[in-house]
Amino acid sequence: MKKNILGLICLFILAACGTATQQPDVEIKRKVDALLKQMTLEEKVGQMAQITIDVVAKGPDRFRSDEPASIDMEQLRDAVLKYHVGSILNTANNRARTPEVWAEIIGTIQQVATQESRLKIPVIYGIDAIHGVTYSAGATMFPHELALAATWNPEFAYTLGEITAYETRASNIPWNFSPVLDLGLDPRYSRLGEGMGEDPYLISRFGEQLIKGYEGENNDIADPFHVASCMKHYLGYAVPISGKDRTPAYIPDNVLREYHVTPFKAAIDAGAHTIMVNSGIINGIPVHANYDILIKLLREELGFEGLIVTDWGDIENLYKRDMVAVDNKEAVKMAINAGIDMSMISYMYEPFCNDLIALVKEGEVPMNRIDDAVRRVLTLKYKLNLFDKPTVDYKDYPKFGGKEHAQKAYEVAAEAITLLKNKNNILPLKKTAKVLVTGPGANSMRPLNGCWSYSWQGQLADEFAGDYNTIFEAVQNEIGKNATWIPGVSYGKEMDYRIENKDRYEEAIAAARRSDYVVLCVGENSYAEKPGDLVDLTLSKLQLQYAQDLLKTGKPVILVLAEGRPRVIREIASNVNGILMAYWPGNYGGDALADVIFGDVNPSGKLPITYPSAVNSLVPYIHKYSEEQVKSAGMYNYEGDFSPEFHFGFGLSYTDFDYKNLRLSATQISGKEKLEIKVEVTNTGKMAGKEVVQLYTSDLVASITPDVKRLRRFEKLLLQPGETKTVVFTIDASDLAFVNAANQWVTEPGEFKVTIGNTSLEQLFSYKK
Repeated sequence: MKKNILGLICLFILAACGTATQQPDVEIKRKVDALLKQMTLEEKVGQMAQITIDVVAKGPDRFRSDEPASIDMEQLRDAVLKYHVGSILNTANNRARTPEVWAEIIGTIQQVATQESRLKIPVIYGIDAIHGVTYSAGATMFPHELALAATWNPEFAYTLGEITAYETRASNIPWNFSPVLDLGLDPRYSRLGEGMGEDPYLISRFGEQLIKGYEGENNDIADPFHVASCMKHYLGYAVPISGKDRTPAYIPDNVLREYHVTPFKAAIDAGAHTIMVNSGIINGIPVHANYDILIKLLREELGFEGLIVTDWGDIENLYKRDMVAVDNKEAVKMAINAGIDMSMISYMYEPFCNDLIALVKEGEVPMNRIDDAVRRVLTLKYKLNLFDKPTVDYKDYPKFGGKEHAQKAYEVAAEAITLLKNKNNILPLKKTAKVLVTGPGANSMRPLNGCWSYSWQGQLADEFAGDYNTIFEAVQNEIGKNATWIPGVSYGKEMDYRIENKDRYEEAIAAARRSDYVVLCVGENSYAEKPGDLVDLTLSKLQLQYAQDLLKTGKPVILVLAEGRPRVIREIASNVNGILMAYWPGNYGGDALADVIFGDVNPSGKLPITYPSAVNSLVPYIHKYSEEQVKSAGMYNYEGDFSPEFHFGFGLSYTDFDYKNLRLSATQISGKEKLEIKVEVTNTGKMAGKEVVQLYTSDLVASITPDVKRLRRFEKLLLQPGETKTVVFTIDASDLAFVNAANQWVTEPGEFKVTIGNTSLEQLFSYKK
């Protein structure tokens, strides 16, 4: 019997292969309307339900699956045929699977859905492919989004998106819960590494390109090499007051609109097909139950027409955690009426389906709200061409995990690495030097890949990524026997990222004394979401103590920071000789770091965040003048201190750049006139290098207190030694706008200042209506 089922699956997959072109919207609408008319209430409600794969996999219960993973046909038929569940996500047992296994698992699901169900509606499968295909063994793992943003090269976002889409589809998965567009203003936040920094414009530029990479230039997601993207986590997710995941945020409406909405508006304009909702609470109201945010703002103002999906179990959270509903039934009513189209139920689909059916029959949820939601689900499935080709043949994706994709992932990692300190030009090191590579991140793939790498928390990276080079292995490839590894401190193997222990500690200190240089790899082990919460942003006591003991040897120490957020290093920052910020650079991060350390690559990364110097000094670069006041005379000599360890946009190079001749095309603009800004940049050093030219503006007087400065444009240049290039930026009144106290976008007349990066170049101009 098993052979017959597998044979049917194979024939089913082969029949479904081939290329496709997205059908015209009018044709899709006709098909969706016709299908809706045939559907019962039960079938409609099922399409709004999403469950995790463990529910329909063989295993002792819904929370665990057997190995090797396989489908429980009875449970699958209960979910898909009896309850008409429309979507499945995740991976069995929280571990990666090969494309071959994915083909068998998803082929089985689609065979039941499209061959045995009354209306032959395919299931849509989704996954969090954040920096590569998280749960596909052998997939190309790029740096995380924070590292991606550190390249300040949006073309890389397109590349990451395109390759990830290709390899996600090769795994028979057409829906990717990415990109993360949250505004990362709080360095304590456990998901900072998944996002693209703390500036709305920077996030917008990268988010647009990620979506184009995922969905294709024309958003033709019927193309079997592209996927439907899912922007997340709408809205204000990354700024909880506590700094801890899924805890309340308090955000004034004008702040929400100006800073947090901006990246999502850009993503909507880029054509993103779906959106995932913030798991937290804004101003006392859970976002999953917030009609004003989901309907009035998202649907009516921003014009988003795609599918709205919850995050994991968040309708249940309305009564289990947030205490705004008395039971599951009321929670379902609140969320669906607030605008949710699909519930990521995860495990218990029966209560959701039964309660929603009852609510419709009782008149508590209008039938037109159900039809609206199901129409969006079906439209997405048609746009993905799942009705005609619900699966693909993984053999049609020969580039999966191959050298071409690997090279691109390496290039992103190499441009992301950010040189934060280089005392007396200690870097690059000579390849004849004797180097001790040590610390908890020195010889493990886990702190290079971070979360969403072969498992949710990333703890399986060393099992699945053993063929790639750790930092030590990459250094060893550069200098051979001159490289020594002794850990000194090691991370635990458990899922808990905080576990670390001394490991040959004294032996490592002795080895440092015999070495010319110490490359100390510190930071954080991998974590994701709530398990990544912390109580102190300072680098761990053991790692700090180890660094201090190494410094006592008198040998030069180069600090390598592999971390998802900026752990405070003020106790050692001034004493080490060099600092490299690696972020979570992926499987090729070790190779890229070694190439930077020994000068094969000239570092060009720039911080997409502000790196704090103290745990009580967490102000981002976007802040008000009062947060950096100069000392005043008199008794009440108030003073504001803005003194991060490293500023937003900062990053050193092995060469030097000189800026001059800042020129504006006018001293005043009005109406829709454009202002052209030019500046000359020269490589005055002896090595070719890439420089990020950053344009900021400052509003000198406004009706509400303006920010000190805001990033408006940037461009990354490659300059040969002695070469000069003129960079031209163009802005207009819309780039000077802000959201006022009446929650309206306005550009007020007055004086503005243009500055270039962290240089002293600045000029004034004015705007007149």
